[in-house]
Amino acid sequence: MVTGRGKNAREERGGVHVKFEDCQRSREVGFVSNDPNFSIRPDGTVYAEQEVANLSEPVQFMVTARGLHDPHIWETTVKLALAGHPHPSALTKVGIEEMLSRVWDSQPRVIKFSRKHQRSSSANGLRRQKRDWVIPPINVPENSRGPFPHMLVRIRSDQDKDVGIRYSITGAGADQPPSGIYNIDPISGNMFVTQPLDREERASFHLRAHAVDMNGNQVENPIDLYIYVIDMNDNRPEFQNQVYNGSVAEGSKPGSSVMQVTATDSDDSTTANGMVRYRILSQTPHSPIPNMFTINSETGDIVTVAAGLDREKVSQYTIIVQATDMEGNLNFGLSNTATALISITDINDNPPELTVRTFSGEVPENKVNVVVTNLTVVDRDQPHSPNWNAVYRIVSGDPSGHFTIRTNPITNEGMLTVVKPVDFEMNRAFMLTVVVSNQAHLASGIQSSLQSTAGVTISVQDVNEPPVFPVNPKTIRFEEGVPPGTTLTVFAAQDPDHFIHQIVSLSLFFDILSDPFAHIPGSSYLPRCQATGVKRSSCNELDTAQGVYPTPSGAATEMSLGNRTIPVVALPLALKWELMWT
Repeated sequence: MVTGRGKNAREERGGVHVKFEDCQRSREVGFVSNDPNFSIRPDGTVYAEQEVANLSEPVQFMVTARGLHDPHIWETTVKLALAGHPHPSALTKVGIEEMLSRVWDSQPRVIKFSRKHQRSSSANGLRRQKRDWVIPPINVPENSRGPFPHMLVRIRSDQDKDVGIRYSITGAGADQPPSGIYNIDPISGNMFVTQPLDREERASFHLRAHAVDMNGNQVENPIDLYIYVIDMNDNRPEFQNQVYNGSVAEGSKPGSSVMQVTATDSDDSTTANGMVRYRILSQTPHSPIPNMFTINSETGDIVTVAAGLDREKVSQYTIIVQATDMEGNLNFGLSNTATALISITDINDNPPELTVRTFSGEVPENKVNVVVTNLTVVDRDQPHSPNWNAVYRIVSGDPSGHFTIRTNPITNEGMLTVVKPVDFEMNRAFMLTVVVSNQAHLASGIQSSLQSTAGVTISVQDVNEPPVFPVNPKTIRFEEGVPPGTTLTVFAAQDPDHFIHQIVSLSLFFDILSDPFAHIPGSSYLPRCQATGVKRSSCNELDTAQGVYPTPSGAATEMSLGNRTIPVVALPLALKWELMWT
């Protein structure tokens, strides 16, 4: 970068002395002034082409600097005032354009082919040629309105006084694509640009100028011409996206990173034309304050600037971001906008709370996989996330593990379910204590709520259960020829329903085909002997026997025998049945 120190200007032998600093500390720097009244020597000294006393008012002009081995150019404004005159004010945008216009419209300079200065260096006539000078670059502003063709410089050879010279230029932009942008009058050597230039399409051109005689013989060594297109601020910054999406966790501290927006400017990034700056135009909603975020003006990084982000209150912010070139100068720069959507992500800062302190339900005894009751819960965190999903636990009242609580994935309710049968005669009711939490741990500093614990009262419903035989089935063995009246066995049935007064009835089932000794009292039917492997005499003996089934006093019912029925009696609570032969 080159900076001009206008304050060091002073009158010195009819000239003005201004020192320039090269940031790269390179001695090979060429300087060009756009004001014909001032010139710059290779050492950076600015001198006046006329007496300083003739300047009636402060002046300012642009100086272009370029390293000999660097394709980039730099520009600075030199502001000069005579002693006793106020310093000129800063350039405005109009002033810059006018100054560039002066560069365009100023008298074109003459570029001469380097002369071969020769001098005798020894007696034998050896001659030494001085090094060719460096031709300063030709600067052409982009987007000029003409008129065209517009003369840039004049190429001239000192030998044109002696011989007829024809001039030509070669290179991209002349005789190579994009051809026709530059041409030269072959006789006068006047070089022209034929159309407006666009620095964003091509920022520089490298041409070579040639001089030949009328026979086409080269009379001068070709010289290099470097043409640089001066950038104008003709491009707005363009955001890479029209809508940006970012996020930040609720409860984040000030300074937390949110997202980055990026805009690029096609203008020269080494000048203010392409230097973009960012700012936030608006924030929606304005809660809890209108400025919850700030943006780094140079990098586009958006960060939080205040505490108080709460997803349960505001889940998303809409930010309008503006990018302006000319280093953010709103008076001179061009601007563009984009939208940044900032989602506030959830943290587990709300513990689940049961809706009531006590739940109740009923369950029939001996039933499993029955939902006793639904436990309802409220959680303000993001639904269907680990911060919202409820996990229920039974912490007391069920040591035997009769119950479990499953979570309904849709409603988040706890379904209290029986997984082991309960016995009314053993437990008529259960008093459970349940606790609800989340799949995710609570955020740091957040305590569980008292409403995360509740009681559950479960009543067990009695069910009429059938009498139970202690031994079932029961095998009876006896020898043939047993005396009548012998008790073969006793059947005892017990009713589990101790708290209900009810009558127990008994039905006996015989398979006639497999029991040849079955006899139905009061019936003339005597089954035949069907047993195999039994002596016929024994079977006949038993056939004549009568099966007597004593019937204790009580309410009568029926007893099944094969596909037949016989009357029997019912006994309360327990029934003993003696099977004997008479």
